[in-house]
Amino acid sequence: MTSSSSPTAAWRPGMPGSDNLPSGPGGRPLPPSGDGHGPQTGPPTVTIGSYPDYPSAQRVVDYLADNRFPVERTAIVGTNLTLVETVMGRLTTGRAALVGAGTGAWFGLFIGLLFGIFTAGNWVAVILAGLVIGAIWGAVFGAVAHAMTGGQRDFTSASSLRASQYAVTVDADVADQARQLLGRMHLTPTGTTAR
Repeated sequence: MTSSSSPTAAWRPGMPGSDNLPSGPGGRPLPPSGDGHGPQTGPPTVTIGSYPDYPSAQRVVDYLADNRFPVERTAIVGTNLTLVETVMGRLTTGRAALVGAGTGAWFGLFIGLLFGIFTAGNWVAVILAGLVIGAIWGAVFGAVAHAMTGGQRDFTSASSLRASQYAVTVDADVADQARQLLGRMHLTPTGTTAR
């Protein structure tokens, strides 16, 4: 027999008191806190320089650090990011098996070392067995994984993010100090240090 005194049995949309939602795992939603402009990002910052490559921006921060500037209040910000995928070569089933064997061998070596520590007998044989078994299983899994792609990705590649420009920013209250130090650095127009 169901009792109508439980909160969930009494609650129905459109009924008096329907604004009291039943308790549940989600609970009652709360309005967002803050000013509605997202999470607080810290103190305001000022861009003190913009450079065409990362080493130039890194050199500026290194110069500030060498001159006792509080570099924990500095950031290097890359803008206009581009994803670059460099194709390394063709991937065949044999090459996928070879790469899988190498990965499996490392994992097998690790497992063999763990078991070898606790072996009272010939621990070198345990390590070698782990290495060989790992290489075999890695080769099998590498070949099968490549075969399952159905020729959709027959190449190997390496991905990297590149920015078109790197800005050095500092907290606004120390920006004048950073600019004075950079005035003594003598940068060439390309953003590199003059020698």
